[in-house]
Amino acid sequence: MSSAPVPDLSAIHDFLLCETPDAWIEAALAQPEMMLVDHANCEKKAAGTALNLMFRYLDNFELLNKMSRLAREELRHFEQVIAIMKKRGIRYPHVTASRYAAGLRDQVRREEPGRLVDTLICGAIIEARSCERFARIAPHLDEELQAFYLSLLKSEARHFRDYLTLAQKATSEDIQPRVQAMLEVERDLVQGSDEEFRFHSGVPGLA
Repeated sequence: MSSAPVPDLSAIHDFLLCETPDAWIEAALAQPEMMLVDHANCEKKAAGTALNLMFRYLDNFELLNKMSRLAREELRHFEQVIAIMKKRGIRYPHVTASRYAAGLRDQVRREEPGRLVDTLICGAIIEARSCERFARIAPHLDEELQAFYLSLLKSEARHFRDYLTLAQKATSEDIQPRVQAMLEVERDLVQGSDEEFRFHSGVPGLA
């Protein structure tokens, strides 16, 4: 097994309110094909979120630039995932989404600038959790997947920072209370039970 170095993720760990439960790691190792299938879905959705923000907020040039770069990177990651799937003979079926992202987006306010602020906070939380899970699962994977997942950490951590920075710049108010409230929802989603394993599911098989 490779022993590739793991970047400093202290900012990610300080941000999130809990780590991924061991039961999720066990489920991922038991369903490696589903992990890759849903990972591909997550990369597509991340690119789609960035593009949606670009279409919605045309007057925010910093957001446009950062989301354009983010969308390109997420689509590149998607291409890398499906290349691994093709190499390993893994089909790419339609699968249902976990309740994770929807649970976070339920917290998004409807009026601006709250809508933009909360959407960006959601993006930061999802990127932070993705980064944490890549790091958690990587040591247990084969050499190819381990190297791939560790290679994603730097960009995911940057996406997390970009989303948070944009969220604070979108309002004159301190965003920390909103961040804390949404992180508490995220913690409940991560530690709660889900019927099926997905990349962002809670603890599978207990619902």
